[in-house]
Amino acid sequence: MRHHGVVSVWTIVVAAGSGERFGAPKQLLPLGDARVVDHAVGVAATVSEGVVVVVPPDSSWTVDGAVIVTGGTTRSDSVRAGLEAVPGAVDIVLVHDAARPLATAALFERVVAAVRDDGADGAVPGLAMSDTVKRVERDVVVETVPREALVSVQTPQGFRTSVLRAAYARGAEGTDDASVVEAFGGTVVVVAGERDNFKITEPGDLERAKAVVATREGVR
Repeated sequence: MRHHGVVSVWTIVVAAGSGERFGAPKQLLPLGDARVVDHAVGVAATVSEGVVVVVPPDSSWTVDGAVIVTGGTTRSDSVRAGLEAVPGAVDIVLVHDAARPLATAALFERVVAAVRDDGADGAVPGLAMSDTVKRVERDVVVETVPREALVSVQTPQGFRTSVLRAAYARGAEGTDDASVVEAFGGTVVVVAGERDNFKITEPGDLERAKAVVATREGVR
């Protein structure tokens, strides 16, 4: 199915993590003149008619310009909760990690274009692997995997809304949304990711993100 006209796009920003490594939800930590989650929502809003933010249970925080819903015990549960808040007529839904605050609008647009124009069920940003990758069993190398066929995958991940709803309706779980769609039989393509679109998982990642934001704000 190819779309060449105007399509409606919504984004689900998954922000339901507890932030155990930080001692507080990392989504709320300051990054430049805003919070981590505000950066993620702000860029999503540039390409979306609406943004849904999935927050931890029992949280009371808000995000300007976003619909707030409560997440579940797993990432997949949280995405299902977000999908319930997306209007039924939306053509494309993007799912983005709040912990990736440095994705650019151009990356969001590449993902949307791949689903809209290329006929795919989904699209994910990917980066070529620079390290040699080995498969290991009980600390013994059993295979060196050709890295030319491997990419490390980021968010935002974009999907035809009907396909993502159908895939998640089966009760599937996955480490990312594309794996759920792939298991459903959907076709997922890869677009070029961004080196600065790293996930904040450790305190050092936040310091690295602050440096990127300072550089970007200095360019303005």
